[in-house]
Amino acid sequence: MMGELKFFAINPGSTSTKIALFEDETCLFSSNVSHEQEVLATFKEIKDQLGYRKETILSEVKKAGYSLDDVDAFVGRGGGLMPLEGGTYKINDILLDHARACLAGAHPATLGSQLAYQFAGEFGGDCYVVNPPDVDEFEEIARISGLKGIYRESRIHALNQKEIGLRYGAASGKPYDQSNLIIAHIGGGISITAHKKGKMVDSNDILNGDGPMAPTRSGSIAVKKIIAMCYSGQFTEREMKDKVSKNGGLIDHLGTADVREILGRIEDGDAYAKIVLDAMLYQITKTMGSMAAVLKGQVDQIVLTGGISHSEYVVNKIKEYAGFIAGVTVMAGEFEMEALAAGAKRVMTGLEEAKEYTGQPIWKSPW
Repeated sequence: MMGELKFFAINPGSTSTKIALFEDETCLFSSNVSHEQEVLATFKEIKDQLGYRKETILSEVKKAGYSLDDVDAFVGRGGGLMPLEGGTYKINDILLDHARACLAGAHPATLGSQLAYQFAGEFGGDCYVVNPPDVDEFEEIARISGLKGIYRESRIHALNQKEIGLRYGAASGKPYDQSNLIIAHIGGGISITAHKKGKMVDSNDILNGDGPMAPTRSGSIAVKKIIAMCYSGQFTEREMKDKVSKNGGLIDHLGTADVREILGRIEDGDAYAKIVLDAMLYQITKTMGSMAAVLKGQVDQIVLTGGISHSEYVVNKIKEYAGFIAGVTVMAGEFEMEALAAGAKRVMTGLEEAKEYTGQPIWKSPW
């Protein structure tokens, strides 16, 4: 039997890098390593931050009294890749090339694979990415939009959603790959996804203004109204994109994205705060209803995750509207670091086979 395994998980964000050292499922050490914005601004491209982030991570590990010498696998968030099937991927040359080029968009998450690869080269061990942001398991019919040549894309909290599916399957006794689930990640961004027998077959696009409004995102709005704003002369292209993805939703209505603060306002009798928050939850449950239709009504469970799912008010309101679809299970918070380590462990213990990244998109339009 294989003994205890050690995994080092790396999850780069815009101004910090989350790291965690695991021994099997036990987290020995974790930290959110901050990076000074002024320092990051000196790098022309995201890939240029690699050496700086690596050194700050190593410093943090040393300060905590740990070593990476006996790590069995380094595992990164991943990103910048062509659309791919969910799973754990051994880091290869083409994956690294695409991450460095930010092929699917510039985001610090693209540094995850590069850091894992460098650490593995220096300290030994394997290196992987697990369910990167580029995971795309949509069924073909879900891709068609109302404009020819414009296709719906998979933009989901893939890492956390997949981990939640696996955890719920283990707890319920019905494996994830045999279940139909609606999983709702409710945090700064909101993704409501139909999981059909282990595949994320449809969801709202969390980056491009689709689905329910969120704490900082507008959600779906009648397109002609957005077109009118774009041509009004009042807003630049950047400002319009920020309205959709950064400054919309709760923050536009109420000046804050903090649901705890909004709940406090509601308790103090703020009627506008209540109708806005309730509208967001109403839109979440409407999207759940559409995902139930995707699954043809055969829904084993609705599972709520993400930080906002800690709120009893939020959970009760969702149950009120969507409880008729299926039972509601709450698995609040995020499990991204655990998901990274768990993905590597499944491969190294033979429960899953590592996938090979080919660089070929999982779907191309035949039309």
